[in-house]
Amino acid sequence: MRTRRRVLISLLATGCAATAPSFAQTDTTLRLGAIGSGPPLTPDSRLGKLLIGALGDRGYTLGRNLAFETRGAQLDIARLPGLIAELTATGARILVAVGYPGAAAAKAAGVPTVIFVGAGDPVATGGVITGISDVAATLTVKRLEFLKDFAPQLKRVAMLWNADDRAMTLRYEASAATAKMQGIVVEPLGVREPDDFDGAFEAMDRDRPDAILMVADALTVLNRQRVFDYAAAHRLPAIYEADFFAREGGLMSYGADQHESATRAASMIDRIFRGARPGDIPFEQPTRYLFVINLKTARAMGLEPPMTLLGLADDVIE
Repeated sequence: MRTRRRVLISLLATGCAATAPSFAQTDTTLRLGAIGSGPPLTPDSRLGKLLIGALGDRGYTLGRNLAFETRGAQLDIARLPGLIAELTATGARILVAVGYPGAAAAKAAGVPTVIFVGAGDPVATGGVITGISDVAATLTVKRLEFLKDFAPQLKRVAMLWNADDRAMTLRYEASAATAKMQGIVVEPLGVREPDDFDGAFEAMDRDRPDAILMVADALTVLNRQRVFDYAAAHRLPAIYEADFFAREGGLMSYGADQHESATRAASMIDRIFRGARPGDIPFEQPTRYLFVINLKTARAMGLEPPMTLLGLADDVIE
């Protein structure tokens, strides 16, 4: 794991020295690559469908005027520079990044990049990077409010996050600071690899929290079912950062509408394709956030959400 952290630090350090490229593509085909620290962002994946659909709304069609290559590091961020080199060798001239490690690696390579999801607060880069951000501290206030509806005496919340992902650590720190300001004790459960989840569960067994808040990145997404199962078995209210968590069995979620994020990312990609410099395109915060409750999960846990909470939900899964 130390190797991974050294690689990421190196990527951030060398990124500032990257030579500014020419951003406009010289042909009529958008040659786009996708990079992330988890699985590849394929056109038939959940996020891939959103992005390709949003690009379609702007007139780009796979096989006609859109060429799309994708790579995923499968949690091994040391692979990211080589994967980006593969993408550029196959002709990709603009990258879309899922998560902070991929964005940092793209910055180091000097490739024009749009961050789609998962980078947290704006990466202080500029230059060749733009994209979608969020403000964890603001969102945490709402997430804790929703947890209190299930656990009115909420005094202790366990926070799960990938401690090897700098952006996720910043998200955790912002969330923890917000919780502490509200008088809530935070149980920090940083994980770095799949085996660490067992240790996190054991820590909660020893010192039971009142609820769980999980920060989303490639590692926690890939292990989400284990967290769902633990929360259900111990009847712990849990909240997640995107609606698909609740749709797939998590109790509830509050986070940016990823369809809107895809639409904004597609707009940024289109602008860069037409010659805009990424550094001249400001990072954007989502304007629409979705609150989703899985009522089936709640009732299986013996929890009955109050009607006022159900009335606030954008979607209730039954």
